[in-house]
Amino acid sequence: MNGKKAGLVVGAAGVLAGVVGLGVLAMPAGAGPAPVLPQVSAQDLVQSVLTTKSVPALAGTVTATNNLGLPAMPSLGQAARFLSNGSTSTQVWTDGQGKGRISLPNGTSEETVVFDGTTVWDWTSSNNTVRKETGAPDKAHPEKPSSGEVATDPAQAAKQVIALINKDSTVKVDGTATVAGRSAYELVLAPKPTERTMLREVRIAVDSETKIPLQLSVLANGNAQPVAQIGFSKLEIGKQDPALFTFTPPANAKVVTGDAQKQADKAAGAAKDLPEPQFVGTGWDTVLVQKLPAGTLGSSGKAKEGQSIDPSKLLGQLGKRVSGPWGSGYEISTAVGTALILDDGRVAVGAVPQQVLVDALASVK
Repeated sequence: MNGKKAGLVVGAAGVLAGVVGLGVLAMPAGAGPAPVLPQVSAQDLVQSVLTTKSVPALAGTVTATNNLGLPAMPSLGQAARFLSNGSTSTQVWTDGQGKGRISLPNGTSEETVVFDGTTVWDWTSSNNTVRKETGAPDKAHPEKPSSGEVATDPAQAAKQVIALINKDSTVKVDGTATVAGRSAYELVLAPKPTERTMLREVRIAVDSETKIPLQLSVLANGNAQPVAQIGFSKLEIGKQDPALFTFTPPANAKVVTGDAQKQADKAAGAAKDLPEPQFVGTGWDTVLVQKLPAGTLGSSGKAKEGQSIDPSKLLGQLGKRVSGPWGSGYEISTAVGTALILDDGRVAVGAVPQQVLVDALASVK
């Protein structure tokens, strides 16, 4: 697949996760009486979340349940696990000092990623292949997902969301809850009346002791239950077995060695022809607008030889054809946002209705 079309395929997945700033979902807060905790102001709680720089040593399970309303897309690989409706789980470990381990079960196979302090080991059981990379610690840190990858850490997701919408929200502490056996404050951010968003509120359960977010829930207008959540369903905070952060390739495994910096440089080179995206609006109403190079979508519904995914076919599966005075293309709608990907290469994405996207496109020259 050429670089331009690969970028669109990745973008189609990222767009849909990005309208809420996350791609994995987790179980609701545990049942039972709410814990009694000292009072704390909403702004102090927000600052605690934003200024907590590290995740302590821990072992946890992030259980995912997706209600975005998208069809199953197995061709997207691991990203499909987080975008398609259903449930999934991710096991995460960190030593609190930078080393980490992630286990991603996928049906009868499993992917394990370990960062041992100097090297990333990425093993896929289905083909018994290990990718070994140096210089890419973010890939294996549960608390620091790499750019373009799906976050598996509620603390990181919560920080991203708070940074985006805090100034355009009403913020309050709405009682307490128990999440994965931990006592937590319920921080709620809701859009101000002037915001034109499809979202009703974002709820963040903040650990009362460590102040790290344990769960993030996104509620949309017209939906009684969360349409998106990320959080721990199981969590153990404390020192972990050092053996978890070492990796020895299994017998007969194929080991492929790479350099993370070279890969990053290659990706940057493939994206250098793309213009910088523009952001229209602020907070909940933010719309990302970008113009893709001519021919990115392709002129045919068939994939070219050697191409594993046809962007036009993918967009047709994810969304529907639409047209108007603003042009024609595909509209992809979820419970949390909308994307317009037009035939002339213009793309607009946001947690907003279609008309807000159209207005944003009109305002960009």
